Amino acid sequence: MTHSPLLRSDETLFRDPEVFEFTFLPEQIHYRDAQVRELAFLLQPALRGGSAGSAVIRGPPGTGKTTTVHRIFAEVTETTKKLVPVYVNCRHDRTALAVFGCIFEQAFGYAPPSRHLDGIKRGIAARLRDEDAALVVCLDDANELIPAGTYNTLLYQILRLYERWDVRKPGVFAVASDLGLNLYAEADESVRSVFHPTEVNFPPYTKAEIRGILADRIRQGLYPGVVSKSLLDRIAGIAAGEQDIRVGIDLVRLTVLRAEKDGRRRVAPADVTAAAQAVRSPALRARVAGLSEGERALLYRIAELSVVGADMIGGAVFEEVQDYLPVGRTTYHEHLNGLANAGIVDLVPGAGRGREVRLRYDPGEVLAVCKPPDRR
Repeated sequence: MTHSPLLRSDETLFRDPEVFEFTFLPEQIHYRDAQVRELAFLLQPALRGGSAGSAVIRGPPGTGKTTTVHRIFAEVTETTKKLVPVYVNCRHDRTALAVFGCIFEQAFGYAPPSRHLDGIKRGIAARLRDEDAALVVCLDDANELIPAGTYNTLLYQILRLYERWDVRKPGVFAVASDLGLNLYAEADESVRSVFHPTEVNFPPYTKAEIRGILADRIRQGLYPGVVSKSLLDRIAGIAAGEQDIRVGIDLVRLTVLRAEKDGRRRVAPADVTAAAQAVRSPALRARVAGLSEGERALLYRIAELSVVGADMIGGAVFEEVQDYLPVGRTTYHEHLNGLANAGIVDLVPGAGRGREVRLRYDPGEVLAVCKPPDRR
């Protein structure tokens, strides 16, 4: 059957558009076998009548932490009632009442009838006793609980649920994308006495791994021939530069939508260029939003220096920023490492002259996103 070169209004390039949603849960988690084994190992004691272990799950954004937990929890729910896995998004639920309400709702399938914390806990404990089940709670973005002032309270109340309610000791998977934060160290003594987590690290995906994941999504979600191998390589390279698989998934979705809107059956290079701008700018804004005032000021000056083609070796940059950001070398290097950890600059070892500071983004984009601090 031959196809017209143009797409009809009732045709689509998407076989399954849900494959490109961030909430999509793939059947197989690629390139995370070691992390899956570690987390599954922590759940095994609960399947034999004991308690689940705890973990601190660390890695930059877009490295598969949440997807991996969801996949493991989905498989547990499908295969056994001996373990009650609960996922909590701490960006949305930060108070004890909200978190325990979330635990109740996922354990029972409906919202708690009581708005009193003790009543909710009593209901959760009854469910666990009736099923002779153990509880494991994933606190995703657990770092959000620290400024909210509820991190220690929630860990204490979840982990010590067994003391009052005669249930097995729950496990907690605490997830954080802030690599500079030690969630175990943030716990106070009363929590650390019952919180003994295994640290499970999720490194950034390589370009080859990102390409493999995107190729799998394209096979599932698009009709054949929509995205060429060369454009897939380009998209994978952009996502690898961002160190975020979500950028790649969103890029595929947006490029295909552009082609579809124009009635074309294949993605063109111009689609990738336009979509990359739409995806990268919000990603940059999100990264800049997490910087300290000093880091933001340094980033702005680095962008200015990049525009004029200045010497970008770390020592030379330090001298150039003194009139603009008068800090000592220790603070300067702390700020510089903060920019590197945020994924905005790369610090490339030089040939005897120290590290070269390279922006991952167009300096014009950085200047547009960063408001210049007051000069004095």
